[in-house]
Amino acid sequence: MYFTIVAIDRPGATDVRTSTRPAHREYLQAAHPGVTYRLGGPLLSPDGATSIGTLLVVEAQDLAAAERFAAGDPYKKADLFAEVSVRPWDWGTGNPDKK
Repeated sequence: MYFTIVAIDRPGATDVRTSTRPAHREYLQAAHPGVTYRLGGPLLSPDGATSIGTLLVVEAQDLAAAERFAAGDPYKKADLFAEVSVRPWDWGTGNPDKK
């Protein structure tokens, strides 16, 4: 089952995002039992250049596994986010695994 993780940055936390980015990216590429990272990237402000959050799509055995994955993200551990939501998602179009 697929899940989206949508996280919104705390105001004024740009330095936290920048300093934690390498650990965040390493975390996404690491092995996580019961969870496979599929895609993601920063959410942007209307200027199209300023990061204001993160969107991730993961495949997980259940909601609890996806929530554990979200909680383990170095961005989350560094207190970058003001809010995080993890929700089931149906990858209806564009899924490379569905022909």
